Amino acid sequence: MATKKIHIKTGDTVKIIAGNSKGKTGTVLSVLIDKDRAIVEGQNLVTKHRKPSAENPEGGIDKIEAPIHISNLMVVDPGNGEATRTGRKLNDDGKLQRYSKKTGDFI
Repeated sequence: MATKKIHIKTGDTVKIIAGNSKGKTGTVLSVLIDKDRAIVEGQNLVTKHRKPSAENPEGGIDKIEAPIHISNLMVVDPGNGEATRTGRKLNDDGKLQRYSKKTGDFI
């Protein structure tokens, strides 16, 4: 089976366009391709209750990042810092590379 082509990669700076964290930006920590979701650093925080264990005898409540659907994320163009749609076109080496539809520059 062919892998899905999605517009977001690990390490991209993205802007959240929908949900509780709307309007905020962050770096993509990981992409869950099979679920069409991504985890963005410091955004979409949820409360996780931890039971006491040998490593953590106190237990406690932690804030962790929850995955966000990739349709709610837009890549931020490194050139001008604005959110942009992306496309794919051949670069000078003949490889497909992502580009900004707003400026036409490669990402």
